Amino acid sequence: MLSTRFTKRFDLKYPVALAPMDPASGGRLAAAVSNAGALGLLGGGYGNHETLEKEFDLAGDAAIGCGFITWSMSKDVSLLDRAIARQPRALMLSFSDPEPFARKITDAGIPLICQVQTLNHVERAVDCGATVIVAQGTEAGGHGFDRQTTMTFTPEVADYLAAKSPSTLLLSAGGIADGRGLAAALMLGADGALMGTRFWATEEALIHQKAKDRVVEAKGGQTLRTSVFDIARGRQWPPEYTGRLMVNEFIRKWHGKEDALKQVWSEEKVRVESAYESGDYDYANVTVGQAIGLVSDLPPAASVVHRIAEQAERLLRSRSHGEASCRY
Repeated sequence: MLSTRFTKRFDLKYPVALAPMDPASGGRLAAAVSNAGALGLLGGGYGNHETLEKEFDLAGDAAIGCGFITWSMSKDVSLLDRAIARQPRALMLSFSDPEPFARKITDAGIPLICQVQTLNHVERAVDCGATVIVAQGTEAGGHGFDRQTTMTFTPEVADYLAAKSPSTLLLSAGGIADGRGLAAALMLGADGALMGTRFWATEEALIHQKAKDRVVEAKGGQTLRTSVFDIARGRQWPPEYTGRLMVNEFIRKWHGKEDALKQVWSEEKVRVESAYESGDYDYANVTVGQAIGLVSDLPPAASVVHRIAEQAERLLRSRSHGEASCRY
């Protein structure tokens, strides 16, 4: 019941993709997800040649893809060339116009995945030849828009693609962390789901144990969208994007006081980066979404893939047989 256009196009067992999170989605995590039958995407992040090569190597022979923060990668396009040379299963571009780089990817015979937050983004991605569109709702962890929810944005994009580009595949992202979310995404018209927070809290994720422990103990209402960590780290994100993170002392101190933070950002950068190295997550960022309320353990990534798929299949089967309820 979980065979979709996405599984058929990428020869997968399950319609699930790992979000290419920076830094969580390293080679081991991407490989574990792919080897379990889903699509693992390595996080290219802000771009570092040494890290990119190291993480591709750590993935071994696993058939993985890679994703980039487009506006940052554009400062050194040779990063994209390095990724293409690795013959990834797919390349994902997020957070900027994909057009300058789309042709390089598609000419190499690599499927292009574009993450979007508006219908204008969808139209642009289709024009650029995207094989897959990722419709990201505001519930998602990390960067995105503070606009539509996954529940409303996914079917809107599904309707648009059905009318304008029916061959383009659709993944839903934002707030999906179990089989219920995957089943819902499929019912909303998606061909699968891209998940970040659930895989962020796994054994293989490149995240400090203290940060993972915080997420396991957290509730979904403990995140918000803010730009304070971008300001403190001197990262020039396009102004329409904010990051969803778990609320901590640093956010409580500076959220709503962004102008004041800009005056002392270099000092705060030292404190934030020192806190990250030492595992002080009162001050370092914990980049997760509203799905943290659905995360209660730190299993291997393969276990996450299998139980999400099994739960979604049971739910969809029970609904197709007319059962009134099915709790897990």
